[in-house]
Amino acid sequence: MNKTPSGNRLHIALFGRTNVGKSSFLNMVIGQDLAITSPVPGTTTDVVQKAMELLPIGPVIFLDTAGLDDRSVLGTLRIEKTYNVLNRADIVLLLLEPNEWTDYEEHVLEEVKKRNIPIVAIINKIDLMKPSINFVNSLKSIFNEHIISVSSVDRINKDSYISALKKQIIDVCPVDFLQPPTLIGDLLSPGGLAILVVPIDLEAPKGRLILPQVQTIRDTLDNDAMALIVKERELSHAISTLNKKPDIVICDSQVVLKMVADTPEDVKATTFSILFSRYKGDLIEQAKGAAYIDALQPGDKILVAEACTHHPIEDDIGRVKIPRWLRQYVGGDLQIDVYSGRDYPDNLSSYKLVIHCAGCVLNRREMLSRIQIAREAKVPITNYGIAISFLQGVLKRTLDPFPAALMAFKNERKRLKTL
Repeated sequence: MNKTPSGNRLHIALFGRTNVGKSSFLNMVIGQDLAITSPVPGTTTDVVQKAMELLPIGPVIFLDTAGLDDRSVLGTLRIEKTYNVLNRADIVLLLLEPNEWTDYEEHVLEEVKKRNIPIVAIINKIDLMKPSINFVNSLKSIFNEHIISVSSVDRINKDSYISALKKQIIDVCPVDFLQPPTLIGDLLSPGGLAILVVPIDLEAPKGRLILPQVQTIRDTLDNDAMALIVKERELSHAISTLNKKPDIVICDSQVVLKMVADTPEDVKATTFSILFSRYKGDLIEQAKGAAYIDALQPGDKILVAEACTHHPIEDDIGRVKIPRWLRQYVGGDLQIDVYSGRDYPDNLSSYKLVIHCAGCVLNRREMLSRIQIAREAKVPITNYGIAISFLQGVLKRTLDPFPAALMAFKNERKRLKTL
């Protein structure tokens, strides 16, 4: 559980006014002094995150945010970062002081409801003041009974507080974590075979496979199927040695052209990035976004969004290959900005298209939030694998295992041609 990727963990964000006791509460839950606590307002200056296993829920990440009423010099920036956390929060814990409900709590509640995020109210500091019956009853109506009362400094009752917290988290836990979507299982029959084409390039971590490949292998095994791992040069030979055809062939997007050429027409074929578009985001929306590549003109502004940060190599997929293929397809120069990290640029609406990475380090809520932000800015969005398959002329083949996404792409492309 300690090695579960952060993008697969339940993200639980702590919100509340300055000095309401968020950091003390987090320290109590995790059983160690991770977050610095102090009576001085504004002690938490940035988002503090802690990955842990919270049984029986499983692997989670707690996100401790700065106080929402921070009036210090950097307060505005801290509050902005605090609200950005909502883009990746699966559950929000709103910490309150007994009998205190202000505009700050009202604003948090409004933002959380706008994003449809489950929320639990935590009345903290009950060792200093008992919440009134009227206060508790009013919170019950606001939070649909999802409230608990705790004292972060009361070590005697710590276990009962944590037990009550776990119950509330389970009650509001998004169904994605209780019944996670399959990555590849529905594309395989029990006892079936998936061939995974894994090129070993300079970006591959030494001695290891990259995360999408590892997760695909694990999901194959979890669904009682088999995985055969080959490099792109061995694919044709591997298929020829089998006594029956594989259920599906999946490759890294940068070798998709060779994979499609070497895979029989009657065998399903796709890429790891396209699998992750469905697993982490919205494959239909991102398939539609690929249709807008046809409408690009020289001089248009494109955003290549990369959730993780890594040292780029000479022929980097997001910084070099995709921009090169786009310019070749359009037949002229394009303004292509590469944006790494968890935030979008403020001027998103100025772009003609967003091409996003597979999002393997993001949780599903954050990836869906990024797609929604693009939709609200009226900017089409696709992902690396879909865009590369389109630019290589094989998108219909790699979307064929997903009929609804393929139909969405075709319909959007047809619609754009009539405009």
